[in-house]
Amino acid sequence: MSAPPELPEVVTRAFDVSRRAGYVSFCRNETGRLLAALAATRSGTMAEFGTGTGVGTAWLRSGVRRDDVRILTAELDTKLASAAAEIFTDDPQVEVLSADWSTLLDQGPFSLLFLDSEQPGEVGVDRIVDLVEPGGIVVLDDFTPSEQWPPIAYGRVDTLREAWLTDERFTTVEVMVAADASVLIATKH
Repeated sequence: MSAPPELPEVVTRAFDVSRRAGYVSFCRNETGRLLAALAATRSGTMAEFGTGTGVGTAWLRSGVRRDDVRILTAELDTKLASAAAEIFTDDPQVEVLSADWSTLLDQGPFSLLFLDSEQPGEVGVDRIVDLVEPGGIVVLDDFTPSEQWPPIAYGRVDTLREAWLTDERFTTVEVMVAADASVLIATKH
């Protein structure tokens, strides 16, 4: 991937916090750069469900170009949420909640929503559609690229990916961010 090797300062801080917390499962840089680019186009409220130690949130924040943007993020694990909150202590545009993502349900609709596909029951189209404003974007990461239809993952049809790619309430595309990773980008009609 063609990208400068330097990382935004807020992302570097997030990686440092992740290392200190011993947390190694976080947003890839390729996905992060995509999040930053998308965040640069947004106004209003963005959200991430499943903060971890805040690397994905840091990438979102690095792309924000407007003072009226707010980022809400929720992490169920209190240790991880506390670590993530450390990154944004002095940032009034980011709020880290130590809570289940369902606490954000009444905070929308969101202009951009970043979700982890590893919990398919929680990120299905029907659960998410009302959380996104018209024209809003949903980004789901942690997919393995599939070159066939229907999409196959781990030897069976990936019903989550298939549902997002075929739902008429969204225009959705799968984008490879690395040879072994893809994301779905869905824009609500």
